[in-house]
Amino acid sequence: MASLPLSADVLPADEPVLDLSAVARRLGVSVGRTRTLVADHHLLAVSRDGEPVVPEVFFDDDGIAKHLTGLIEVLLDGGFSRDEAMEWLFTVQDDLGEYPARALHGHSAREMIRRAQALAF
Repeated sequence: MASLPLSADVLPADEPVLDLSAVARRLGVSVGRTRTLVADHHLLAVSRDGEPVVPEVFFDDDGIAKHLTGLIEVLLDGGFSRDEAMEWLFTVQDDLGEYPARALHGHSAREMIRRAQALAF
């Protein structure tokens, strides 16, 4: 099995994460499909204790948070590495008092995409 592109674990220590089996159950897909979602950068994962895990905040009641995949694409297309994208997603935006991954679940989602576009280099 090919290795997954995993980011460094820059998540806050108390950030809830899901292993790939839990992600698969949540999405109603196979673990293989879940691995493909990570490999294709539709989801980002980190290595925690030697295992790939995905931040739970990347999901909502309907599956993958609505704007997450587009935001990841904007960051990667804008020159961010996977590690840099993950770090940005979990860096608190002072004016919002929360980090972009959490802001995707509220009225600031489109603002997060605009900010990511402005960061492109």
